[in-house]
Amino acid sequence: MFQILLAIIYLTFISLGLPDALLGAAWPQMHVDVHADIAYAGIVSTIICAGTIVSALLSDRMSRRIGAGKLTAFSVGLTAVSLVAFGFASSFWQVLLLAIPYGLGAGGVDAALNNYVAIHYESRHMSWLHCMWGVGASVGPYIISAAMFYQTWRSGYLWIGIIQCVITACIFLSLPLWKRNADSDSNQFVESKPLTYAQIIRIPGAMAIFIMFFCYCAIESTVGLWATSYMVEVLSISKDTAASLASLFYIGITVGRAISGFLTMRFADSTMIRIGQILLLIGVITIIIPSNNMLTLIAIVCVGLGCAPIYPCVIHSTPVYFGADKSQAIVGIQMACAYAGSMVIPALFGFIVGNGLIGLWPVYVLAILVLMICMHELLRYQVTHQKAVKTA
Repeated sequence: MFQILLAIIYLTFISLGLPDALLGAAWPQMHVDVHADIAYAGIVSTIICAGTIVSALLSDRMSRRIGAGKLTAFSVGLTAVSLVAFGFASSFWQVLLLAIPYGLGAGGVDAALNNYVAIHYESRHMSWLHCMWGVGASVGPYIISAAMFYQTWRSGYLWIGIIQCVITACIFLSLPLWKRNADSDSNQFVESKPLTYAQIIRIPGAMAIFIMFFCYCAIESTVGLWATSYMVEVLSISKDTAASLASLFYIGITVGRAISGFLTMRFADSTMIRIGQILLLIGVITIIIPSNNMLTLIAIVCVGLGCAPIYPCVIHSTPVYFGADKSQAIVGIQMACAYAGSMVIPALFGFIVGNGLIGLWPVYVLAILVLMICMHELLRYQVTHQKAVKTA
């Protein structure tokens, strides 16, 4: 039974990644059909991000009220219905309206599922599960591409929506396994009173891990959005070559998480995070130093590999640092910080690019990385000090 539930969770993580790149892949054709300007994709993306932040912040209360399994099932179901409805949207206002439940569903499942796995499964599963997210995120654009080649973007949304509906049905059928897998302590947590945001922020190490997670997702999104433009504008690499090099960043993340799963059997989460930070540091500094295309390629792969262990290991270490009774509240705010970092920091760099300073991109990423490293060490210190005080 344990293995069946784990397989369903793996499947759910693939479903998490499937819709993530759909809007960008479909928008060149989609914006014409819904009578919207091509620049309006940013509005849709912002609404989705806002929905994910709201649902992530509410995940602790919802998970305590109905349980992680039901919250995951309802959230995936909400996402599935939204995706199917996207396929029938005929105007831009309908797209904006559907972006709300889509974002709410995505944030709920992300926070609930990550915390559930962090409590009940080993670190290697967290890394491999996020590797599965990468598989889903890579497959999604191919489904849209095939749909547009043979029919329209609408078919792609419908196909992925139907896949999500099937996964939703599987999760609902597996709900008895979720309940059986939960121990008596976690059942207590579901029934206990949720923490207020003020109480959460006062927990030693909480602000450090929130800022750290904000920084990590800011780095991942900023690299993903601006790496190609930097290579074209500053390094004078051709557009097609730069696009190919940038794709290696995501390949590095996906492959790196597969490798990280094995490494976590030997190294603790904190060590894996530090390894990732060191690889990130090496990669970013290599990009800053003038070099040839081969070194740039190695640097981009190194940045991807560096990103790989950080996200899953931070999530998995949260119950260890703060206790399983507080972890859902912490993870919910972590997810909100993650979406905020992904939404705000790349857009902020856009203003810098608008002033003709795109050459500052690796320095910008380096500054965020240094802050993330400092926050991780502060987190370690505060949690260790707090445990020492309690022991004394």
